[in-house]
Amino acid sequence: MKIKTIIVTALIFAFITALPAGAIGFGTGAGPSNYTYNYSFWGEEVAMPDTYYVAASIRGHDFSLEDEDGNLVSIGNFRNPQGLFISENRIYVCDTGNNRIVLIEYDEVTSTYELIRVVEYVTIRGVASPLNAPYGLFENRNGEIFIADTDNNRILRLDNDFNYINSIFKPDDSSFEENIEFLPCKLVVDHSNRLFVQARHINKGLMEFDLDGTFRGFMGASRVQVSIIDYFWKMIASDAQRDQMILFVPTEYNNVTLDHEGFVYTTLSTFSGSPFEADPVRRLNAVGTDILIRNGLFGFVEPAGDWWWSDLGGVSGPSQFVDVVVFENNSYICLDQRRGRLFAYDFQGNLLYVFGGRGNAQGRFQNPVALERMGSSLFVLDSRSASITRFNQTRYGWLISAAMDYYYHGLYDESAAMWDEVLKLNGNYDLAFIGKGRAALRNEQFLEAMRFYEAKYDQENYGKAFQLYRKQWIEENITMLLIVLALLYISIKVLGTVLKRRKKRKGNVS
Repeated sequence: MKIKTIIVTALIFAFITALPAGAIGFGTGAGPSNYTYNYSFWGEEVAMPDTYYVAASIRGHDFSLEDEDGNLVSIGNFRNPQGLFISENRIYVCDTGNNRIVLIEYDEVTSTYELIRVVEYVTIRGVASPLNAPYGLFENRNGEIFIADTDNNRILRLDNDFNYINSIFKPDDSSFEENIEFLPCKLVVDHSNRLFVQARHINKGLMEFDLDGTFRGFMGASRVQVSIIDYFWKMIASDAQRDQMILFVPTEYNNVTLDHEGFVYTTLSTFSGSPFEADPVRRLNAVGTDILIRNGLFGFVEPAGDWWWSDLGGVSGPSQFVDVVVFENNSYICLDQRRGRLFAYDFQGNLLYVFGGRGNAQGRFQNPVALERMGSSLFVLDSRSASITRFNQTRYGWLISAAMDYYYHGLYDESAAMWDEVLKLNGNYDLAFIGKGRAALRNEQFLEAMRFYEAKYDQENYGKAFQLYRKQWIEENITMLLIVLALLYISIKVLGTVLKRRKKRKGNVS
């Protein structure tokens, strides 16, 4: 009997360990690989099933190149990497400390990563020009590559084989201060071939260039909030005093990315006051206006990271966003460098889930600096550990994404069905009720939508659903209402006539 028990136990253990990572709803093994949570209506931190699990860790020393003698030689560790960009299955790493770009390709069939090339210089008019601390890279829709060669004070424009096209340098423009160095760090090219650059020490917004290097000005400057008292003192101050008050300037951005529709997303991590007033993640239209929707479930909280924070573990202050990735359904995930967490939001600004953290364990970070995605998978670059962590979705995470995808494409019944599946795994998930309410609202099932919104204290959407339900009820019952009103009117008129006749009759008798 003992031997039989041992054999059965061994078989069960072998079966569980043979399952692919995330197959049982969490990460690897029987427990969660990352602590995942959200906030309740009352502001309490609520644990939930994992939405992502660690699928791979990528390091520089995992890759080798052939030397002149045909021997494979390791390219060595990344050193203070600061930039990451993914296009289809190509992964570009800005290996800043080693002054190089490392290009890796992912093979979906074998689930392996292959080193394609290491770029340490570009050839300009027959002369090798070494890279110097590249911080950012972007590949546009035409396959052209743009490198923010930061310490060389330039932007390199290359073709898809890293052949030189042209360079972009410090603009000769009166709006750009002469005493400030041109230190480009992050960049994107939108669908209209406008190059937007986030540069160090620039607080006027993003720098805008044509692809030939023509400077077009600044876009999307962060707004400045100055009190009436400060404004009054500035009005009456002398020139010397005004020079001391020049600190009232917009905060500079720290990163920029592009979504599938061509809108520019930015993040900023240095601000005073509450992060919920600073709007640390923004979506800019063509003229630089922030159009990010902030209609979250709990209206007093906007996309800005943790609602509450402490000074435990030597880390203090609010979340500090340093990067953002956007999905086709307009949901997005922000990377918090301060506590190493990833915050996911839907298209309305609702917080979907949070995971990650600081530390040396899998799924934890020491100094995360960049975030990218390949399909639904997330890649986080950690400059201190000099590694890239890949996260794949669990079934629970996939169901949440699928529910939002269906809603985005107008398939509201399918979206509601996905939210039902989410609730089977997590019956306390507020956003599933809100999602079902949205789907019901779109299907003109207003009374049902009201029930879902009421269950999760969503007063604003409940009010909208109630107004639509009232309008629908009136439209459906207008005939009956008119008949009732007509009958009531006739009844009043008849009653009035009868009463008059009675009164007149009594007068005649007397």
